[in-house]
Amino acid sequence: MIELIVPQWIAPVEPDATVLEEHAIAIDDGRIVDLGPAAAVRARHPQARPTELPGHLLIPGLVNLHGHAAMALMRGMADDLPLERWLRERIWPLEARLMGPDLVFDGTVLACAEMVTGGITCFNDMYFFPEETARAAQALGMRASLGIIVIDFASAYGSGPDDYLAKGLALRDAMRDEPLISFCLAPHAPYSVGSDALSKVARLSAELSMPVHTHLQETAAEVDDCLRLFGKRPLARLAELGLLGPELIAAHSVHVDEQDLQLMARHGVSVAHCPHSNLKLASGIAPTARMRALGINVGIGTDGAASNNRLDLIGEARTASLLAKGASGDATAWSAHETLRAMTIAGASALGLADRIGSITIGKRADLVAIDLGAQELIPVHDPVSHFVYACGREHVAEVWIDGRHVVRKRQLLEAGALRTAAEVVARTGLWQNRLGKIVPGD
Repeated sequence: MIELIVPQWIAPVEPDATVLEEHAIAIDDGRIVDLGPAAAVRARHPQARPTELPGHLLIPGLVNLHGHAAMALMRGMADDLPLERWLRERIWPLEARLMGPDLVFDGTVLACAEMVTGGITCFNDMYFFPEETARAAQALGMRASLGIIVIDFASAYGSGPDDYLAKGLALRDAMRDEPLISFCLAPHAPYSVGSDALSKVARLSAELSMPVHTHLQETAAEVDDCLRLFGKRPLARLAELGLLGPELIAAHSVHVDEQDLQLMARHGVSVAHCPHSNLKLASGIAPTARMRALGINVGIGTDGAASNNRLDLIGEARTASLLAKGASGDATAWSAHETLRAMTIAGASALGLADRIGSITIGKRADLVAIDLGAQELIPVHDPVSHFVYACGREHVAEVWIDGRHVVRKRQLLEAGALRTAAEVVARTGLWQNRLGKIVPGD
């Protein structure tokens, strides 16, 4: 049955900087089939079931361009440390002792429940046991891009780069017909993946038309180490190995100079900007105003809850906009509409999904979020997109649709299966807290 959604405002993202008032959309079989003035849409679909949303802004579903969902179980366990110590003293020891499919499934369910009720409909993930990430995303009804992890060291998931790639590609083949699941090749970082494995990733990306998702130039030390070991900066090394191109999603990209930026712009590289994680780990502030001035596609990611500690893309985007203004000295940088684009179509484009999601466009899949702008702290509403970026929080996310399915209603998970799965995982978190808490750093 066709469903009508009738909000007070629609920000379709395409065309850019557009706000439609008293318009409606029609959804049929998960697809947007009509968009226009509300009276005309109602007349064209007289038998449709309407969802009336006065005082709400309808936007495309938010795309979280970089994260490690399973790390929700590690939230608050490695705070107030710089990145290298955070990894070597806390995170890698924890993962070495407890990594397994159960941890990944339970952590990802927690993360998905947090993300979807905050308006995130699609997330790009990089972690071990991606089949468990997929299972959790499907249980919560979310769209997910799964990273085929590649890293030089062995883990409970695999013995090394070739093993990781073989398992990840087999999973991709097995899930080829799953409509909400897609894949990226995910070498962890140039400092943790050797040149032979990176070259193999480049060949596979070209052969299979797959995005490549990696951490890149997150810290000054990473750049200095690469110069010492290889005589070139990480971006230049990736260019030499054939990895720079529109398929590359460079997470963080904090320590980039003008030559780096020109290289990224020339090759069509996308950036996953994670401002809260970068600030919390004292990694620095990415020059995103300059990136956008050069035409670099910049989306937004939360990173994992162990380094953020919220999977809150709305808060992340507000910080991204304010940092861009403050760091550049340009108050026009990262306007409200540009920030909304970074949260939606920019992430979808980086993942190769812009033909399906990222804007409210006839023919695209219905990944949609309704923001309640009627709260006392948000009135009066002079500009709904400005309010969304600068005044709203994730608590103002009221309704969420993914692929046309209504998955969040009145800020609560709607589907019985999702509610049951989330409740079962929440009941197990005490066990995880006890197990994780017994691991002494460095033990």
